[in-house]
Amino acid sequence: MTVLDSSVLVLNRLYQPINITTVRRAFALLYQGTAKAIDREFQTFDFESWSALSAEVHDKDVVHTVETAIRVPRVIMLQVYDRFPRLHVRFSRQNIYLRDRLTCQYCAKRLPRSELNLDHVIPRSKGGRTTWENVVCSCIKCNLRKGGRTPAEASMRLLKKPARPRWSPFERGKNGAYPYEDWRPFLSLTDASYWNTELKEE
Repeated sequence: MTVLDSSVLVLNRLYQPINITTVRRAFALLYQGTAKAIDREFQTFDFESWSALSAEVHDKDVVHTVETAIRVPRVIMLQVYDRFPRLHVRFSRQNIYLRDRLTCQYCAKRLPRSELNLDHVIPRSKGGRTTWENVVCSCIKCNLRKGGRTPAEASMRLLKKPARPRWSPFERGKNGAYPYEDWRPFLSLTDASYWNTELKEE
């Protein structure tokens, strides 16, 4: 993963976390004037002032341009968004991939998203519903092998029983740390949901 594809925390105007985006998208929002960067002293910067500040800072977390190096903003605040974050984990394709850690729930292979899809554990043809408890991440090969059968009928076993997650995308890692120290002040009491289109539960 490149620096441009790494994560940036997005806040609303009330300094509440509402999303996680990429560095690439964060720079676009800063350049357009839609967002401001926030440093560790909670000062806000538009694109021009952030670029000027960054030129004075020697940091490993930078993006190099032809003329200079710009420090990566790890927290940005949207200028026109003041809605509150949702307090539940949305039922979405993205969040199913997150819950299952991009791992096929049948063969345990961790794969890129392009090689994964969603599988109804109990097929829809047999009355299976599109819910957290019946949809899992599956590789294409396992999905084809299972077909319109249940795992038992296909002699396949699930890694774990699917369930509605209790986390948010802002949760800490295994060692209890946040991905970036700059996020800590904004996440201590957060239970917000990840962005993405919510899937329709049936």
